[in-house]
Amino acid sequence: MKRVGIGEFEELVLLTICVLENDAYALDIKDEVENRTNRRMNISAIHTTLYRMEDKGLLQSKLGEASQVRGGKRKRLFSVTSFGLKSLAEVHETRSRLWSDIPANILKSLHT
Repeated sequence: MKRVGIGEFEELVLLTICVLENDAYALDIKDEVENRTNRRMNISAIHTTLYRMEDKGLLQSKLGEASQVRGGKRKRLFSVTSFGLKSLAEVHETRSRLWSDIPANILKSLHT
């Protein structure tokens, strides 16, 4: 599969699904991203991002079991694909290289 660029929000969603150990439900993803970033999210933005990333091959989804809580409706559960993990690793490596190349005097000013 060819290389696919991922944006910051896509990266956050992918990382969150990994934290949730895959088979993550959109509402759980939304709550976790909000808790970790201290930013409010719209559930429709999460859904749009999940389906876009699934189209890119970064995620896969399946329907979970029906539950009484949801009136018999099934949840769509998302998992990161191996391609998604590879894409995350590439982003992590790029960011790490950039951080390590920042001159010490610049980093020092970040802590003052």
